[in-house]
Amino acid sequence: MSKRLLRREWLLLQAIVWIVLFLMPLVFSDPNDNMTLSGYLIRSIWPLAMIFVFYVNYLWLAPQYINQHGDKRTFWIVNACLVVAMAAILGQCNEYGRQLSKKERMMKHHIIRLESDDNMKNIYIMFVRDVFSLSVAAAIANSIIMYQRLKMAELARKEAEAARADAELKALRWQINPHFLLNTLNNIYALAAFDTDKAQSAIMQLGKMLRHILYDNQQQLVNLRNEVEFLHNYINLMKIRLSSTVDITEEIKIPNPCSLQVAPLIFISLIENAFKHGVSSTEHSYIKVKIIADTTHIICDIENSYHPKTEQDHSGHGIGLLQVQRRLDLSYPGSYEWKKEIDQERNCYQSKIIIYDTKLRNH
Repeated sequence: MSKRLLRREWLLLQAIVWIVLFLMPLVFSDPNDNMTLSGYLIRSIWPLAMIFVFYVNYLWLAPQYINQHGDKRTFWIVNACLVVAMAAILGQCNEYGRQLSKKERMMKHHIIRLESDDNMKNIYIMFVRDVFSLSVAAAIANSIIMYQRLKMAELARKEAEAARADAELKALRWQINPHFLLNTLNNIYALAAFDTDKAQSAIMQLGKMLRHILYDNQQQLVNLRNEVEFLHNYINLMKIRLSSTVDITEEIKIPNPCSLQVAPLIFISLIENAFKHGVSSTEHSYIKVKIIADTTHIICDIENSYHPKTEQDHSGHGIGLLQVQRRLDLSYPGSYEWKKEIDQERNCYQSKIIIYDTKLRNH
């Protein structure tokens, strides 16, 4: 919730409360009394006093003294003097209103005297009541100030966390670029040793992918179709150096037309991992890439034959997969699943990411 929205809600709440307070003299008046303008104004002194005490605390006392370096003693003394003074003023106004009511009713002398005998008790009772109600107004003002400070601190904390998460996401995306380029350039280097034409074709494919990285990777979300095209180009690049013993299949099922958004380069490390561990130079190998999307979820399901690296092979350290995990946590908190398993019987590895926050807007 923004600061501007909080301010609007607070102003609306104040208006409602004060309207209710000024309607109370009319709602709770004796039906047999003929409410005059002077009588209403006298009775309106009470809500006016509440408003005065409230805003003195809200606009001055609480901001000035309710903080780490505030003088709490001065705060309590000033508040006590304010409440007692306003209660005394209310008592005088109530007495004036009572006298005015007597004159209007033209009461008899002995009845007036009896009421006067009880009047001192009523004055004390009314004074205690006014002190209590004004103290409540002061307490509400100070409670609101404390609540607003906590709310603003919480809002500032969330904004700081969002900024930190955004900065971390940008840093992760920049880390993916050199990691991806390192793997790709190593492949092109190996290819250039025995097939120059294929190496040139691979460089052209790399150029297309770099365009996607340089422009789309800087955005928070990209079109899924563009991301799928990027993955397809990468797979084609990898196919160039593979033998005929490796089967590569792609299954793409996404809406057309589609404006489905996804975090950029969120799946590339999974495909890199499949080529790294799913391809053998001596045994039959396969990689299956499946991407499915609809109005409820995006699925990236990759299955490959499992050929784990030997202890002597130190290429790669799982950095890409760790980055994928962190990016999923930051981009889709609580809205994704990542299933990873090794099927020993079939000797295959499957990595499946399901994203439920699709942001799909089909036209």
